[in-house]
Parts: sequence; C-alpha cells; structure tokens
Amino acid sequence: MSDRLSQLQEAVDQLMEQFIATYFYIDRHHDLKTFSPKDTIAPSKADQPPEVDTLPPDVFQAGQLELARDLITREQQIEYLISSLPGLDNSEQDQLQSIKELEEELNVAEKQRQEAVKEKDEVLVKLDQTLRSIRRY
Repeated sequence: MSDRLSQLQEAVDQLMEQFIATYFYIDRHHDLKTFSPKDTIAPSKADQPPEVDTLPPDVFQAGQLELARDLITREQQIEYLISSLPGLDNSEQDQLQSIKELEEELNVAEKQRQEAVKEKDEVLVKLDQTLRSIRRY
C-alpha cells in the first residue's frame, strides 16, 4: 500500500480525469439550443459524424447526476486523505520533538545493529577456529 501523499496525488489525478470525462460527456450529449432567435444550428454533413449525440433530457440529466455524485465522492475521498496527513493537528514544535524522538530511536537501533554485526564477526572467528582445529585431527 502506498503512503498517504501518493494516495492523495492519485486521487487528485483521478478527480481531474473525472472532470475531463464529465466535460466531454456534457459536450457530446447536450441538447442543441439557440440563444436568440437569430441563431441557427448548422446541419451536420452526411459524410461526417455528428458533433453532438443528443440524448433524451431524462437520460442526459441522469448521466449528469451520476457524474456529479462521482465527483463529490472523489472530492470527499480527497478531503479524508488530507485530514489523515500527519502534522495537521501538530504544531511545529510537536513535529520537531517527534523528529528528535525518532532520531533517538534510530540511534538506538543503529547501536543494536552494530553490536549484532560485532557478535556475528566474533561467532565467525570462533567457527573458523573450530573448523581449523577439526582439520588438524
């Protein structure tokens, strides 16, 4: 599972894709209307596909509603991810203190690792000595 920041970036990317898909849905399936009596709708040529594939109003509106709900759901997911990011409820001092504590834990773990490496080397030396003594007999 990826970290929260990566999840947030992916969610924002998906939201942008949903915005684009919604725009293209509306652009492709809207009803052709004129704004004034002087406006005319140009007829589409027979050899070209129509620019607009008009849907019945109820189908178009249902599609818009579904797309709007999808956008709202994605936006809520983004808000949740933002609220779960570390540091939003902590002051700078709290964050610095947390970093110091983590550094101390890291130092302790590094000392333990060094001791384990030293112990491993000692065991290898003893094993080597034992193997050499066995070869002599």
